[in-house]
Amino acid sequence: MRDRQEAEARRWFIGLWLALLALKLVLAARLPLFVDEAFYWQEGRHLAWAYSDLPGLSAWLARIGDALGDGTLSLRLPFLVIAAAIPWLVVRMTAREFDAKSGWHAGSLALLLPLAGTLGLLALPDVPLLFATALCLDAGLRVLRRVDAFAASELALGLVIGGLTHYRFAAVIAVGCIALLMLRDGRRALRDPRVWAAVAIGALAWLPLLLWNLHNADAGLRFQLLDRHPWSFSGEGLRLGRMQLLLATPILLVAMALAAMRGLRDAGPGLRYLASCGAMIVLGFLALGFFADRERVSFHWPLPGYIALLPLVPALLARWSRGWRIATWASAAFGLVVVLGYYAIASVPALREQSASRNFHPTNFAGWDVLAATVDARLATMPPGTTLLAGNFKIGAELGFIRGDADIAVLEHPLNGKHGRAPQLAAWSLLRATRASLGDGPVLLVASSNDVAFRDLLAHYHALCRQLGPLPPAQVLNIDHGRQRFLLFAFDGAKREAVCATPALAFIDAPTPGAAVGSAFDVAGWAFKDGVGVRGVEILLDGRVVAQATYGEANAGVAEFWKISTDPNHPKVYFRARVEAAAAGTHWLGVRLHGADGSVEDWSEQKLVVR
Repeated sequence: MRDRQEAEARRWFIGLWLALLALKLVLAARLPLFVDEAFYWQEGRHLAWAYSDLPGLSAWLARIGDALGDGTLSLRLPFLVIAAAIPWLVVRMTAREFDAKSGWHAGSLALLLPLAGTLGLLALPDVPLLFATALCLDAGLRVLRRVDAFAASELALGLVIGGLTHYRFAAVIAVGCIALLMLRDGRRALRDPRVWAAVAIGALAWLPLLLWNLHNADAGLRFQLLDRHPWSFSGEGLRLGRMQLLLATPILLVAMALAAMRGLRDAGPGLRYLASCGAMIVLGFLALGFFADRERVSFHWPLPGYIALLPLVPALLARWSRGWRIATWASAAFGLVVVLGYYAIASVPALREQSASRNFHPTNFAGWDVLAATVDARLATMPPGTTLLAGNFKIGAELGFIRGDADIAVLEHPLNGKHGRAPQLAAWSLLRATRASLGDGPVLLVASSNDVAFRDLLAHYHALCRQLGPLPPAQVLNIDHGRQRFLLFAFDGAKREAVCATPALAFIDAPTPGAAVGSAFDVAGWAFKDGVGVRGVEILLDGRVVAQATYGEANAGVAEFWKISTDPNHPKVYFRARVEAAAAGTHWLGVRLHGADGSVEDWSEQKLVVR
C-alpha cells in the first residue's frame, strides 16, 4: 500500500514538473523582457566581477543565455534550468527527514506554490538565490546528522552561489547560523573545521562585491542599506502581507504557519532547524516591509522561507481531513494558474491590450518591440550619426536588447538612482546630464511619461528643458491605449532660442473611466501645454475623431494645482464637447491635443460603455 502511494505521488510530481517546465518554456519564448532582465542582459554585455546593483552571477547567467541565441528564451534558459532543479532539492530534503511519499508531495507543493512554480520564467537573481538557499538548507540538515565532505562541499557551493547572487542572501546566512546555534547538534556541527572551511570558501564569494564597493565609494552598499529605505514605520507594510495571501495562497500559507509552529516544538533537530529558518525569514521580511522602501520590498522576498517550510507541510496535511487536503492542493493550483495567466496575458499583445483598463495590466512588459520599431523608423529620417538617448535606464536596456546595442546613452533620471543603476551607467560612460555632454550633433531622445507620477510630470518636463534646452514637439507613442506612453524628441543639433514648450497634460473629468453612457453624451476636462498653450481639442472614440471640443473655459483649480505651469491660457484651459450617435458597445475615449506650436498629441484613453 505504501509503495503504491509513493509511486502515485512520484508520478504526480514528475508529470507536474514536466508540464510546468514545458509551459514555462513556451511563455519564456513569447514573453517580452521585464525591465530588470534587460538590464542584466546589458550587464552581461559588460562582463565584470560585480555591478552597482548586484554581484555578478545574474549578469553572467544572462551572458550565457545570450550566447545561446538572440531571443528571450535563450536569455532565460540558464535560469529555467536552475529553477527546474529546486523542486528536486525539496524532494530530497523532505524524503530524508520524513519519507519518500512526503518528499514527492513537498516537491509538488514547491511546483504549485505560485511564487516558486513560476520561478525561472524571468531571468532574475531570485532564481540562483533560491537555489543557493535550498543547497544551504539541505547542507544544514546533513551537518545536523553528521559532518562529512559531501555536506561541507554542498554548504560551500550554496554559500558561493548565494554570495555571487544578491546582497539579500546575507539574511539567509544570518538566519541559518542562528538556527544552528539554537540546536545542540547545530552547535556541535559548528565546531567542526570542515564547516568553517566551507564558510571561508563562501566568504570569498563576497570579495568581488566588496572590492567593487571599495572602488566606487560604497555606492552599492549605500543603495542597499541607506538610499533606498526611509527606515521609518508605515502601515503600507500591510500590503506585503496581503500579497502573500495570493502568491502563497491562503490555505497553504496557513498550513506553512501551522507546520512551522509544530516544527518548532518537535524533538527532531532537522524539523526545528527548518521551522526556525522558515519562520525567521518570512517574519523578518514581512516586518521589513513596515520600515523599508514601500515600493521595492517585494512580495517574493519571503520565498526562501517558504522553501524551508514546505518540507514540513505534508506531515501536517496528513492529519487534516480529506476535504481540507483537497482544498489546499486546489487553492495552490488555482493560484499558480492565476499567476501563469498574468504572464500569458503579458505575452499576447491582444490580451494585454484588453487588460489596459485593469490594475493588473503588465505595463513593464508592454510595447518595447513597437517602441524599437518606431525608434528605428524615426532614426531613418534623421542624419547619419544621430545620437540615440534613452530617458532612463529602463528604456536604454530594453531598446538595447531589441536593437543589440548595449551602449545606448542614458539621460540622468531619478529612476536610475532609485534602482541603483546610476553608478553602473556612469562606470560604463553612458550617463548624460546635459545637452552639452552629447556634443553638437542631432539627438533622438526617447522618454516615457509612465516612469514619473502624474503629479510630478510637469516638473519632470521642466527638468528636461533644463537638461537639454527647449524641447521640440514630441512624437507620442501610446501602447495599450496609453497605459505605456513614450515620447520621442528629435533635436536637429541647432541651437534653439525658445521658451520651454513641454508636452501637453490633460485629464477627462467626465465621463469617468468605465462609465456607462447613452449614445449621446457630454465630455469635459482640461488640457494645457506649458510655454505655448493648447490651440484646440478633439474628442476621439476608438482613435477616430467624433467631436470638436470647445476650449477655453476658465478653471482656476487647474492653475492652482499646477502652480509651476507657464501655459499662457491659464486659467482658461477647460474643454467641453458633445458626442452624438455613438454605437452601443465598449469603446475607448481619448482626446487629441493641438498645440499652438503645431504639435499634435494623443492623450491616454479610458474605457467607456455605450448603452
